[in-house]
Parts: sequence; C-alpha cells; structure tokens
Amino acid sequence: GIAGAYVLRAVAESGSFPKLAVVVLALAYAGTWLVWATRVPAGARFASTAYAVTAALILAPMLGELTLRFQILSASATAGLLSAFVVAAFALAWKRNLAPVVWAALSAAAFTALALLIVSHELVPYIAALLVMALASEAAAARDRWLGLRFVMAPAVDIAVLILIYILSLPESSRVGYVAVSRATLLLLPSLLFLIYGAGIVCRTLLLRRRMTVYEIVQVGIAFVLAALSWLWFAPDAGRAQLGVFCWVLAAACYTAAFVWFDRNDDDEQRNYHVYATWSVALVLAGSFLILSPALVAVFLSVASIVATLVGIRMARLTPEFHGLVYLTAAAFASGLLQYAGRALAGTFPTAPGWMVWMVAVCALLCYAIGGRFEGERWNQRLLRLLSAVLAVSAVATFLVSCLVWLAAIGMTPGAAHVAVIRTLITCGLALAVAFSGSRWQRIELVWTAYGILAFVSAKLLFEDLPHGHSGSIAISIFLYAVALIMVPRVARTGRQET
Repeated sequence: GIAGAYVLRAVAESGSFPKLAVVVLALAYAGTWLVWATRVPAGARFASTAYAVTAALILAPMLGELTLRFQILSASATAGLLSAFVVAAFALAWKRNLAPVVWAALSAAAFTALALLIVSHELVPYIAALLVMALASEAAAARDRWLGLRFVMAPAVDIAVLILIYILSLPESSRVGYVAVSRATLLLLPSLLFLIYGAGIVCRTLLLRRRMTVYEIVQVGIAFVLAALSWLWFAPDAGRAQLGVFCWVLAAACYTAAFVWFDRNDDDEQRNYHVYATWSVALVLAGSFLILSPALVAVFLSVASIVATLVGIRMARLTPEFHGLVYLTAAAFASGLLQYAGRALAGTFPTAPGWMVWMVAVCALLCYAIGGRFEGERWNQRLLRLLSAVLAVSAVATFLVSCLVWLAAIGMTPGAAHVAVIRTLITCGLALAVAFSGSRWQRIELVWTAYGILAFVSAKLLFEDLPHGHSGSIAISIFLYAVALIMVPRVARTGRQET
C-alpha cells in the first residue's frame, strides 16, 4: 500500500498526467484501502486495523504534499477531504462497530489538520475540519460508540481554537503571513466549539441519563472559556453584554436541569445535579459582573442571596442555601463590604461607607436568620451555618466598631491607639454575646465563631496593639482580652446548662 502511494507521488512529480487526475486517483486509492478495512471477515481484526492504518498513512502525507509542496489543493479543499475521510470512516465502520478503523482515520486526520494549520498559517479551514471531526465523535458518543475518541479529538480542536484566538489577538505586525479572518468568523468558530460539546453533554446527561464524566466537565469548561474569550476580545462592546445575557439564559437552563430533571437522592445522578447547580451559580455571577454596574451587582446579588436562601428552606435543600451564601459573598465584594470590614477591624480606619455596604450587611443578617432554621448535624449543614454566621457576625462587628469610632470622634480625634482599644472592646464583647447565644439556643456555629473571634483578637494584639499602641491602650486591650478569654468558655457552658 505504501509503495503504491510512492508510485502515485512519482507520477505527480513527473508531470506525465494532469495533476488533477493524479489527485483523484490518489484519493480513490486511499479510499479503497479504507473500504477494504471494513470488508474483512468479522474475526480478522488485525487485517482490518492494518488496512485502516494504511489508508491513513497514504492520505495524510499525500494531502500534505499536494497542499504545501505541489500546491494543487487549496487549504479549504484539503480540510474538506480530511473531514470527508473521517465521516466516511465513521459511516463504513458504524454497522460492524469497527473501532480500530475509526481510531486510525480520526487520529491521522486530526493530527494532519492541526499540523497543516500551524505550517500553512491557514487557520479557518482546518479549524472547521476539526470541528466537523469533533461533531462526529460527539454524535458517536451520544450513541455510546467509541467514547475514547473524544480524548484524542477534544485536545486537538481546543489547541486549534486557542491558536486562532492567540494569533488573531496579536498586532497585525506580529502575524504577518496569516490569512485575515473576519470578526464574525472569529466569534463563530469558538462558539461552535462550545455548542458541539455543550450539546453532547446535554444529550448524554438529560436524554440518555448518563452520569457526567470528569472529561466532560473539564472539556465543556474549556470550550466555554475559549468562546467567552473570543467574544470579550474580538467584540469588546456588544460582545460583553451579549455574553452576559447568554450566561443568564444558560444559568436558568442549568438551574432547571438541576432542580427539575435530576434526582439528588439517586447516586447515579448526584454528580449531574451538583455539576449543573455549580454551573448555574457560576453563570449567574459571570453574567452579573459582565452586564451590571458594581452598585447594581450588589443589589441584584443581595436579592438573589435572600431568594436562594428562602428557596433552600422551602425545598429543604442545602444547595440553594450555599448558592445564597456565594451570592452574598459576591455582593459583599462588589459593594466594598469585604474591603471596608477588613479596614474597619484591622489597619487604617476607613471613611464612612456608602449605602451599598450597609445594605449587604443587613442581607447577611437576614440570610443567617432565615437559613439558620435549616437543622441538621451533617458536616455540610454545619459548614453552611458556620460560614453564614461568620459573615453575619463580621457585618455586626464592622457596624459596631464604625459606630463607636464615629461617636468617639464627636468629642476628640481618635488616634491609632484609641481605634485599637475600640476594636478590642467590640470584638471581645461580641465574642461573649455570640458564645452565650450559640450555647443558649443550641447554635454550635456561633460558639465556634466566638472562639474564632478570640483567635482574631490574639493576632490583633500582636500585630496592631503592641506595635502601635501606648502603655495605657495596650494594658486596656490585654485586660479586655484576658476577660474574654476567661469568660467565653464559662458563658458557653452556662448557656448549655440553662438550656
């Protein structure tokens, strides 16, 4: 077979026959070996594999020389022939499930397309061919055929699309020799990549009820990131808004799939439930930050946190409550609450915050008050209550410290030592109150939070009071800390005894 290919190559070099006739003959020769690979007896697997490999070894270098050396075929024609070769292999091998035939054809075609893409600087035709091959492999996977092919196909098409985005994002002076690509094409190809793999995972998980694999999770994530990068880079104005709206629509679809389609109590569908739910919250956050201003992000996510917490309580599900916590944390970041709380409780005291900070702080208290009713002793239930309690107590501490510093500023100008003492007073008093409340009403997360506050005060004494305070302020801070250190365990035990 290889010898016959060299004979055809010699004929093409000699010029004895029209080049187009030699091309047709060579393609027919490679196709004949592919057909033979699917016509061998059922038990002759080695012969079938050998014929398929021979067809691939004939076609791949032949197309490379006809395109690059002899320049008989254009890049589009070569890409079309590679796609046709793979589709023909799938069609011929389907009935008898001849996996070696498909493996040989797809591996050779994908490698050839990727190599020609790099060498010829013709990006679009070969990426289109790789997308056709990816579609064929995903269509086969939807029928539970040749699932391993995706491990070969996905990296090749991902690399090709990444090369497209990287090369076309460079200045024109840095990509001399590359064929110009329209903006519509730059947006279409990565979007098709995500559409192919997104549709594949939807088909396998929603229609066939298959458990999602780690490969599928990773590949869909990579495809989405590449598509998002293309829209953000090549359509920075309208693309940002359109991508944000698409994220919201996709988030709604993922939420529907997670909470309506899948049974979270079924072991086979738990992964699908959690993955779709995680995608939902990530897409909501991405869409919010892409479209809305920081103020609107804070308002929208604050409302979303309360709604998610209420839904979690009503449905008796932890996942929506965790989503509410994530939304609340993102709102705290967007509003500046996290930054303000950090500066209010440690470091240089900030100026008065805006209304967004206090709005998110109130939402933190509401979410803990609502979500704290979700009883349970499993680790994830305790973790949810602990994180909610930490966020709510941090908001309360920030508010109390700010109010006391502002009251002190009425009669004097508070220095660093005064602010340090106020912080110690508030945090120690809050630790006592939180410890008693947690013990009194059986909220163990509040008791843990109280001990966390004591750990924070310990670090505060070392890094703020001792280096920057004077003898009087240091003595007061140490006294307050000692009282809290002694009283918090006793208050916690007293609360339990009264209960």
